Amino acid sequence: MNPIPPADPQNSMPRWMVFLFACACGLMVANLYYAQPLISLIALEVGLDGSAASLIVTLTQLGYCTGLMLLVPLGDLLENRKLVVLTICGAIIALLMATLSQTATWFLISACLIGIGSVAVQMLLPIAANMTPEKKRGSTIGSIMSGLLLGIMLARPIASLVADSFGWRTVFGASAILLIVFAIILWILLPIRKPQSKVSYFSLIGSLWMLLRDTPILRRRALYQASLFASFTLFWTITPILLSAPPFNLTQQGIAFFAFAGAVGVLAAPIAGRLADRGHTKITTLFSLAIGSGAFLLALLAGNSGSLALLVVSAILLDLGVQSNVVLGQRTIYLLGAEVRSRLNALYMAIFFAGGAIGSGIASVAYIYGGWSLVAWLGFAFPALGLIFFLTE
Repeated sequence: MNPIPPADPQNSMPRWMVFLFACACGLMVANLYYAQPLISLIALEVGLDGSAASLIVTLTQLGYCTGLMLLVPLGDLLENRKLVVLTICGAIIALLMATLSQTATWFLISACLIGIGSVAVQMLLPIAANMTPEKKRGSTIGSIMSGLLLGIMLARPIASLVADSFGWRTVFGASAILLIVFAIILWILLPIRKPQSKVSYFSLIGSLWMLLRDTPILRRRALYQASLFASFTLFWTITPILLSAPPFNLTQQGIAFFAFAGAVGVLAAPIAGRLADRGHTKITTLFSLAIGSGAFLLALLAGNSGSLALLVVSAILLDLGVQSNVVLGQRTIYLLGAEVRSRLNALYMAIFFAGGAIGSGIASVAYIYGGWSLVAWLGFAFPALGLIFFLTE
């Protein structure tokens, strides 16, 4: 079967292909988060010291950042279909290594490689942008990002539920099997796209700094999203701890269902994309940053009053803000030129995830020294600062 050609300039991607991209993105990005609720189980079985158990998450994130900076830009240099599938194959090998690991060393190596291989998701998004005309690009990217963000939201509760019934190794093994299926499907269905660039790899990587320096809208959109994603990871790092303690006293299963409820916010991504296609990027950005801050004021009230319903609403509102804004940012930077689209996406995502790392990094310290109130005020502050920066645009 021959690969399908790129979409006609007057038409969007077929809906079935948008759905395929969304599923593939969700499955790939979920690999970054499966280990987070399973750290204690994994550390005990592979002989990893408790004080070093957090290395599992750290190395996965470092691997992802490495892949963003060193592999994703290759989408502007190498044939895209082959690059995507080979990167997914790397993730499959890493997941199988994790499934079979018997020692801490091998598991930590596999965790880093899982992060590197998972950047295939950021190679698919520029392909989707290339296949979609500008007037429909926002809605297409929004729909695909719904799958990606749903993968982020659901990875942890699904991993908890599967590990509770079948063991943690099943989580990684099942993910490897699913990625094998999707690698085959994508190899068959993705269009062949060979970029025209003839620069060397080192020149390509070196150009990242120049792109960041010379593209102010990229810096702005990345910083808006970094501020929101910092609050997002802050919230979801501490919320399970909050929910397991009085007055909520939820079980692990109850916490998983709370995460499922919060994932309702995924509906915002395609709506934001359509609004951007109609020229409403600025007002939707303002809304996203404002609702991100406002969600934490509601979360503060929920924590103080012990209201689970209010906490669910705050989670949904926060997800609405985060998911809307990420789509707006990607649509904006994809307008800057197809020949640099992969590099722009790599820079955008690297800064965006750096914000997330800051949020999760300070979460435990904030909770220990200031409780939920300090966490909520910090969560409010991140997008509030982003909003102040936005008002200077």
